[in-house]
Amino acid sequence: MPLTQRPAIRHHRFALTVPFPTSLETEIACGSLAPDAEPHQELLGKELNVSGCVLEAHWVSEDSRLLRISIMNFLDQLSLVVNTIQRFGPPVSR
Repeated sequence: MPLTQRPAIRHHRFALTVPFPTSLETEIACGSLAPDAEPHQELLGKELNVSGCVLEAHWVSEDSRLLRISIMNFLDQLSLVVNTIQRFGPPVSR
């Protein structure tokens, strides 16, 4: 049964939007962050979307501790991606 359809269980939700200078940088960031599957998929769901120059991340979890850990890990990885993009300059369009 999908996480959000389980009856009588309180779900914790968190959403984050991250603007980037270009849609190409947003796609690169999403591609870099998306491969990491959550280890507790039955208790935690994460979804990444790109909307123009904005990366959208949405979490839903039955466990607030797992939610916090997932968000903190995501922010650490996001910081690395942003710093890498800034250090090497804007990507070149193909």
